[in-house]
Amino acid sequence: MRVARCADVLAQIHGADPRKARLAGMLHDLARLYPAKRLIDECELRGMPIDAFERENPIVLHARLGASLAQESFAVHDPAVLSAIEKHTVAAAVMSPLDCVVYLADGLEPGRKFAEREALWRLACTDLHAAMRATLAHSLGYLEREGISAAPQTLAAAKTFGLAEGVSTSLN
Repeated sequence: MRVARCADVLAQIHGADPRKARLAGMLHDLARLYPAKRLIDECELRGMPIDAFERENPIVLHARLGASLAQESFAVHDPAVLSAIEKHTVAAAVMSPLDCVVYLADGLEPGRKFAEREALWRLACTDLHAAMRATLAHSLGYLEREGISAAPQTLAAAKTFGLAEGVSTSLN
């Protein structure tokens, strides 16, 4: 519910469709609690390609599988809503404003507990592109500090939003 509410707010501010944002926000984590094996099995059952990163980190498959489940279980066929669900976890090189709204809503909703969340949320409420750049930078910085590989899609998104390798993740 928090993601749906945040997506609605950001959509209203940035001219995306609030109804579509709320729907994507409500359905974005349909497969989030599936164990790794089930995520892989369900994707394979649907003929979805799974890349090497996804096989190593199957939790990221919940986004693409969630979009498929939204179609199958809730008759969601709007490509914009399905795209936002698919891209809410690792982002992508090409993202619509609705994709960005749902990505940011998921990462910055009030249940998230990290020091920069509030500042990133304020930025998201004023500048969608800058918020994507700063949120991606923050995420990549966290992954680097934790020794975790970033998804290729996240790296492609970072490039799209103007992040160069070694860019500062500071909000100042």
